[in-house]
Amino acid sequence: MFDAEPSVFTPSSQAVAAQSNSKHGFDYEACQELMRGGSKTFFAASRLLPSRVRGPAIALYAFCRVADDAIDFSDDRVSALAALNERLRRVYAGDPMAYEPDRALAAVVQAFNLPLELVAALLEGFEWDAEGRRYEAIEDLEAYSARVAGSVGAMMAVVMRARGEQALARACDLGVAMQLTNIARDVGEDARFGRLYLPLAWMREAGLDPDTWLQHPVFDARIATVIGRLIKAADVLYQRSEHGIGQLPRDCRPAIRAARLVYAEIGRELEKAGLDSINHRAVVSGKRKLALLARASGAAIIAPADPKHHFDPLPANQFLVTAAKLPLGDQAAAPEGSPRRSFEERAQWTAELFERLQRADAARTQARVAAHAKVHDHADKRGAPSIELAQHS
Repeated sequence: MFDAEPSVFTPSSQAVAAQSNSKHGFDYEACQELMRGGSKTFFAASRLLPSRVRGPAIALYAFCRVADDAIDFSDDRVSALAALNERLRRVYAGDPMAYEPDRALAAVVQAFNLPLELVAALLEGFEWDAEGRRYEAIEDLEAYSARVAGSVGAMMAVVMRARGEQALARACDLGVAMQLTNIARDVGEDARFGRLYLPLAWMREAGLDPDTWLQHPVFDARIATVIGRLIKAADVLYQRSEHGIGQLPRDCRPAIRAARLVYAEIGRELEKAGLDSINHRAVVSGKRKLALLARASGAAIIAPADPKHHFDPLPANQFLVTAAKLPLGDQAAAPEGSPRRSFEERAQWTAELFERLQRADAARTQARVAAHAKVHDHADKRGAPSIELAQHS
């Protein structure tokens, strides 16, 4: 989810001093810089959010990003996970360490009563990656996706103050759908790093032995069948997520629908490429993104689907919904204040940003491969197992 060159999160006296000067209670600029090197879709979509939500969203992303990097670029993943859990404990104790992302997360925890279970679930997902887990059935893959992406959907719903059960369930649906899309798009890249996220049972049903295929990952009709099934599973969740957009504050709806439409479009690009994500990486063009942004703008006026149409939470997401929801009647109403810039202005700026970040994507991928090679070389010299970078952008 957060792949890029390693982020810098060394505490500094300037950063500590900046806390008192920040509108949001943390160093907004420092956290925003962390976002620039991560997921271009998340970074660009965040610019469509109203300012009251954008700051907390950036804070959440910054902590997620450095947590991911702390695992990916560590020689000792066990120690790195222990250190992250200690950092999280201090955040919730009201005594964050002198890192910009930790203080940012602490500010969000205090302002929004962010449940610990949501952030802890994310770290658990990182732990599963560090263990190199594979997933037998789609339900097992959904359990992983709930941790690394459904948790983020739930956290975003919290900072938008949409804490009803259905709003949270649909936000988690969207997170899991995005992660399944990531996995379908990155099958070849993951395989070249020695990682496999596709449901093993689906591979065997298609006539593939997972271990044999991973040793020599090639594209054929069998692997295409598995990738196609995964895209269809994501599409079901994208459709379900539409019913939650109407439960969000009006000025938040276009950004969330834009992210949903752009991510789902990756599946369409994969289908155009014959489902070959082994030799190619599906990319949504800037022109197409602009069209989707325009389509998303209407969500501020008319919800894209009936918000009263209820679905039970995905079983893998149930624990997130339970942790985050508020009793009926206790949900705080989100202000509907007009943004300083119109959605059209923000959409145009964001479309241009998508283009700039897309041009930089190749450079970031090269940096990630170089960092992975460096860690492998270091591990080989030590005689210790090398790290595998497994998170998806």
